[in-house]
Amino acid sequence: MLRRRRGRVHCGHDGQSGTGITSAASEATAGTAGTADESETGGSEGSGSATATGTTAPTTGAPTTTTTGPTSSTTAEPMTGTASTTEGLSEGTSEGTSQGTTTNGLTDGTTTSTTGLEPGVCGDGQLNVGEQCDNGPDNGPDAACSEECLLNTCGDGKVDPGETCDLGPDNGPDNGCSVTCDILPTSCGTQEAEAELIPKPVDIIITIDNSGSMGNEIVGVQDNINVNFAQIIENSGLDYRVIMVSRFGNDSAESVCIEAPLGGIGQGGCTNPPNKPVNGDRFFHYSVEIGSHNSWCRLLATLNGNTKDEYNFAPMGWQQWLRPDAFKIFLELTDDGVECSYNNISYDDNNNVNSGLTAATKFDERLIAVAPQHFGDSKENRNYKWYSIVGMAYNNPADKPYSDVDPIVTGKCPTAADNGTGYQTLSNITGALRFPLCDTSKYDVVFQAIANGVVADAKIACDFEIPPPPEGKTLDENSIVVEFTPTGQMNPLLLGKVPSIDQCDSMSFYVENGKVILCPDACDLAQDDKDATLKVEFTCDPLMPL
Repeated sequence: MLRRRRGRVHCGHDGQSGTGITSAASEATAGTAGTADESETGGSEGSGSATATGTTAPTTGAPTTTTTGPTSSTTAEPMTGTASTTEGLSEGTSEGTSQGTTTNGLTDGTTTSTTGLEPGVCGDGQLNVGEQCDNGPDNGPDAACSEECLLNTCGDGKVDPGETCDLGPDNGPDNGCSVTCDILPTSCGTQEAEAELIPKPVDIIITIDNSGSMGNEIVGVQDNINVNFAQIIENSGLDYRVIMVSRFGNDSAESVCIEAPLGGIGQGGCTNPPNKPVNGDRFFHYSVEIGSHNSWCRLLATLNGNTKDEYNFAPMGWQQWLRPDAFKIFLELTDDGVECSYNNISYDDNNNVNSGLTAATKFDERLIAVAPQHFGDSKENRNYKWYSIVGMAYNNPADKPYSDVDPIVTGKCPTAADNGTGYQTLSNITGALRFPLCDTSKYDVVFQAIANGVVADAKIACDFEIPPPPEGKTLDENSIVVEFTPTGQMNPLLLGKVPSIDQCDSMSFYVENGKVILCPDACDLAQDDKDATLKVEFTCDPLMPL
């Protein structure tokens, strides 16, 4: 250990004194050479060089400073006439200057950076071990380099400069933020679903004449309505129901009783009918007497309950059993013609073609007017067909039905009272079949043909539920596109979305109450091609990441 001792020195030519260690500035004074007058351990004066151990180094003219401890050395510019003061430090520590930059020597050999932070610290402006970047004071959450000296990159879960979103590992097409950290216009990609073309439900209204001449015909109905009618419709998969508008009771009294499986009365139970009909899920009996000529007027009077059913099963009329979305099928059985009046409107077919047309037109208009929600709001949008089993002459062959393109038949079958031209005309107007009434042994064929006609008449529903979006996503209704592919074609027809039915065109649809609804012309396309396919495409509302 070196002790610092007080020593005496002679004044140099510049009159300055030095203590301990001579600074490089004083050693470089031009033309001056100090002479050792007195030496002590720890320093030498005026020699131009000094050692901390007291050993005098040779004078070389290039002054240096030497210590036994960690050393800082600079080469000074030559100076004339000026000497600086050097101050000895204990334990061999020295300070020097080099062109105005100060470096502090530490006893452990470390140095301090120019930022004032210890080396190896994030934020020192140096790329240290474990750091991805370091821009010093420019580090920050909105900069390229974070406060943790990590690169701000897409996928780190933070919205960095140039990014509109960042969900970290959840970035991708299903979460609203892309793998490039851009908000996606859809959060679920493009979704596809095939719309199933489902036939509309069918409500079948049967009205039977209860006059005294109708006993055999009523038995024929009861014998065939289950096996040759309801069962065929059931097997087709149609959602159907049957509403009987006729007097309930024993067929011997020209009344009607329908057993299971269609009716609620057990098989054999109509031999001695119960006190009242038994309705179920498929069958509903509105018990009211129908005369020889007044079935149209009775239907209008009972529709809204103005004329009550015998058992008050339907206080609001048989319309309360109708379903608004169902297609309606009427089936008339009578051996007479039309002649009745209701609400100051008369219907009389006079057993001829022209009067039959007049009567049928008035009844069609009235039916649509009183219940457009069930029977259509216009002739163009008529929502029913009228099948007739009436007293007209036989076809050839006898069990062949008459179609809507066949002319009205004015002849009668053997047991009929009238030919029913009004009923026939209504069948033609609505595009339904007509059958002669008289041969009840052929009712199996008749009811089979009607049942198959009902199945064929079942219209495709022109609306369907919007497919649900993936869980947690919201469907963008404006993105919905419907593709209609006709049978046998490869290229689909694109249907465009319009705001409402008022803006419909031939190839469009609108959205209402969570359903896609085809516009009328597009609906006609679908209903005329039951094997066509409909596909729905949509996207989801974008997720706005936090």
